Amino acid sequence: MSDVAYGGASVKRAFSAAFARLVRVREVVARLSGWRALAANAVAGAVAASAFAPLYIWPGLAVGFALFLWTLDGARSGPKPLRAGFLRGWAFGFGYFIVSTYWMSFSMLVQAEEFAWMMPIAILGMPAFLGLFMAGAGLAATAVSGGAGRRALALALAVSASEYLRGHILTGLPWNLVGQALAAHAAPIQLAAFIGPYGLSFIVIGLSILPALAVYAASPQRAALPVAAALAGLAGLYALGGLRLVVHPPSDRDDVLVRVVQPSVPQREKIDPEFYWRNLDRNLALSGGRSDERITFVLWGENAAPLIADEPSPRAYVSEALPEGAVLLAGSVRRIERDGRTRYTNGFAALDADAGEILGVYDKHHLVPFGEYLPFEGLLRAVGLSQLAPFAEGLYPGDGPKTLDIAGVRVSPVICYETIFPGSIYPRGDRPNWIAIVTNDGWYGDTSGPRQHLDQARLRAVESGLPVARAANTGVSALIDGYGRYRFRIDLYEADAREGALPEAAPETLYARIGDAAYALMFLSAAALLAWPRAAKSLTRRILKS
Repeated sequence: MSDVAYGGASVKRAFSAAFARLVRVREVVARLSGWRALAANAVAGAVAASAFAPLYIWPGLAVGFALFLWTLDGARSGPKPLRAGFLRGWAFGFGYFIVSTYWMSFSMLVQAEEFAWMMPIAILGMPAFLGLFMAGAGLAATAVSGGAGRRALALALAVSASEYLRGHILTGLPWNLVGQALAAHAAPIQLAAFIGPYGLSFIVIGLSILPALAVYAASPQRAALPVAAALAGLAGLYALGGLRLVVHPPSDRDDVLVRVVQPSVPQREKIDPEFYWRNLDRNLALSGGRSDERITFVLWGENAAPLIADEPSPRAYVSEALPEGAVLLAGSVRRIERDGRTRYTNGFAALDADAGEILGVYDKHHLVPFGEYLPFEGLLRAVGLSQLAPFAEGLYPGDGPKTLDIAGVRVSPVICYETIFPGSIYPRGDRPNWIAIVTNDGWYGDTSGPRQHLDQARLRAVESGLPVARAANTGVSALIDGYGRYRFRIDLYEADAREGALPEAAPETLYARIGDAAYALMFLSAAALLAWPRAAKSLTRRILKS
């Protein structure tokens, strides 16, 4: 036997042995029951969530969804399959969201003497609730019988549907949609410009589940096909996205220069009125001197200039120190009168540095539950939870997205939490030249939260085709073009300011024109394939001969 033949035989034996071990793993996982099955799914969910920032361990999605699919196989063979599928789905979701949302609990440490006792509730309560969406997916996928390919398709559809529902029910929380795992690079998320975040996630969910089908193949050779198909799909996302970036090289406006300021004020000091003027000075020190006439816009973070739209004293103080001819765009709590009462908004103000006048305002319309208003107010106040929302009555919501015409440039403000909602960052039919995001991730410490929040901004830029300037008190501030390319970044806890020419807006994207219609078409087409067993079986047989 030649050395080449011997080497080939060795590789074949090794591959066959690996395939046999993987099949045994699937059999062991499928036999799990009771708390062991729930624990395995919780671990699977946690592993899947490692695919997001800052780790970006993309194989975690494949491992996590494989374990999920295999445990659902076991649920089908049990005495109460739907109940088992529901519970295993919930456990998967609990593990997924405890890794995805643990950082929210860190906000309780800013005023630890008052709120530290709530950390366990925040750490466990949010994943327990969000896990219900994945529980529905587990139940729905368990209810579908048939071959392995059909069951995998059912799981992909069910998980995708659960993401869409999670993004819309009870004001929605579309955090860490599966497609967001690819936001480490601009190329693989370019498809979001056409099919949106839910469409991109649907594709990534499908590619993540595909490798799990290897264990159902008729032979070790056939087992390589679903893995190869998943890798080819991922490579296709990179190739098509890369081609789009090459065809549309970076392009800037010569007439607009944006300076993004990140003062990195400690959160405890930021909310302390005693540091009001000092905090203004920290922002001003990074904003450029009065003689700097190059700057068009200076962008400050969320509530960096409280009440500047209402009080003449801070407005005059800030105007005298800003670059001549510049316009300050800053987050600013605003005081308004509603129904004979004084209310407060989480607002945004544009200040003309020369005239000292407010050119436009915007009020955050998508408020944070518990953080900015109290949902189910009557019930929760009865159990003493009113202290979670600022001010006695919480913040007052604005009317919706808004486009402002400032210094001849059209800009749509977005405040913090609003970044995570696709398709609602500017008014439909009133497209701006750019998006100005003001935020403050200082509440959440050095966790995954600020990094994942930045990925959301990158996706909004690609989906809309609009450049995004993001200023954080601290977090990750950045300038991003309409194709998701970073022009610059200021890292977490770094006190700095960077400036850059405003990127040209890309042509209006398909997603901006039709919204989630393309995703709906994809979803319904896959659902039709699932409902047509003969076609699904034929497709699966071609791949696996099973």
